[in-house]
Amino acid sequence: MDTADLIIVGAGSAGCVLAHRLSADPQRRVVLLEAGGADRHPLIAVPLAWTSAMTLPAIGWGYTSEPEAASGGRSLPMPRGRVLGGTSSINGMMYTRGNPGDYDAWAARGLPGWDYASVLPYFQRAESNWRGAGRYHGDAGPLTVGRHPQDPFLTPKLFATAERLGYRILGDFAGPEAVGFGIPDFTIRGGRRLSTARAYLAPARGRGNLRVLTGAQVTRVLLEGGRATGVEYVRSGRREVLHGGEVILAAGAFDSPRLLMLSGIGPAEHLREVGVEVRHALPGVGGNLQDHPLIPLVYAAAGPYALHELLRLDRLALAGLQWALLGRGPLTHMPLAAQGFVKLDAAAAWPDTQFQVSAVSMLARPWFPLWRQSAGHHFTATALQLRPQGRGDIRLQSADPLAPPRIRLGLLQHEADRRAVRGMIRFVRQFFATEPAASLVRAELAPGAAAASDAELDAYARGMLMTGMHPTSTCAMGVGPEAVVDAELRVHGIEGLRVVDGSVMPVIVSGNTNAPIIMIAEKAADLVLGRAPPPAA
Repeated sequence: MDTADLIIVGAGSAGCVLAHRLSADPQRRVVLLEAGGADRHPLIAVPLAWTSAMTLPAIGWGYTSEPEAASGGRSLPMPRGRVLGGTSSINGMMYTRGNPGDYDAWAARGLPGWDYASVLPYFQRAESNWRGAGRYHGDAGPLTVGRHPQDPFLTPKLFATAERLGYRILGDFAGPEAVGFGIPDFTIRGGRRLSTARAYLAPARGRGNLRVLTGAQVTRVLLEGGRATGVEYVRSGRREVLHGGEVILAAGAFDSPRLLMLSGIGPAEHLREVGVEVRHALPGVGGNLQDHPLIPLVYAAAGPYALHELLRLDRLALAGLQWALLGRGPLTHMPLAAQGFVKLDAAAAWPDTQFQVSAVSMLARPWFPLWRQSAGHHFTATALQLRPQGRGDIRLQSADPLAPPRIRLGLLQHEADRRAVRGMIRFVRQFFATEPAASLVRAELAPGAAAASDAELDAYARGMLMTGMHPTSTCAMGVGPEAVVDAELRVHGIEGLRVVDGSVMPVIVSGNTNAPIIMIAEKAADLVLGRAPPPAA
């Protein structure tokens, strides 16, 4: 095909969903372009290996953020998947949806159809949940949402601690109650990662009207008279052109705005600075970048409770054999012992912090006596600030279409965000000072008990702050001058061009972003095909 009815740029969390849903109409010719290759690397499939998969140069973009004072002048890694499945092939696979209030707030911004009652049917359509069909879940979708096993020793103690602090134990983070502790679900099937490439794209690959091109890096959108007419891409060192009736950017929060700017759509002054001809001034492109600030605390375990022993090389090899032959064993799930959604700000309408306890060191890696020293028996507790005020941006380095974007995170710009991070550290400390969790730990290793004042906690945050790797909002939906797309995800001022990925969130959701991005793509498929939405829940 040198022409197509629908061109999808990016085979990630959203792009694979779109390819599946749009090619289900046999009358539409669909081409899916992916800069990376096939998702065959063995580490992709192993759930416990996700932190290793995330850093593999062969399947990632290798992006880093700009150094900023709030992160102590550090450049933070920004892992994004350059492979079929995109970041759903390298992420932590956790399935959370955010809070209903997130979506109602989107709708209140003048975005009809994005309230929680309207988007819930798309969450249900996407999933095959282990609980079965019900008020909040579906059981017939492509995406298996599996139950995560509890740690039989740690989880009851952590839950008992949460109850002592006044929190309820929830059986479903997507259910009617928002505040409390529980065990999240994961997109794992048969002991293997279930990326959107496996869940959505693989079943559609045999369709004659769907063509998937890997190794095809799109360099710009072609424009004629205010309309998108196709894309230019590089494949095997050659520049190619593909014309289409509609172009859909699903390249993610970093690369969708980058492609718009390379095409001359974006903030005019910046485009002129880097030598890109301005085709359509749209100041919001690349702005409004949001991510969840994450702060880790590390504790020495009081006993051999952690993942430490499994990572001894001989035991790890046996677990790998068990995984490969049977799809069972410790490699099939995360070492997550408990999660809580809590309100640390009494004025918050819904949870503002996501708290997790993992029975593993931040520095965990395979070890063996006389070969490599182990990281030790540690717990890592992390807290994510769910609704930060800080905003960053994406900008071009130059007019070179193959150059990576400049990523400025804008973390901890506001005193309210710094205050929130201090509050998260103090909450984690309170949790592990409360029995029975207190009996599980021997000492706080980082930041250490000596760090107590606001200034000391701020210094720790500058040196240790990370993000949840949930970048969003750089092509935000809206109706104002900074909006990039409308409520139907059409780029303002350009016909035949949509953006469908996490970049369209006007405000980041209060939780992990992969499930909401899949929901956005499910809804976008109806918008593109002109189908009526399902009845609101």
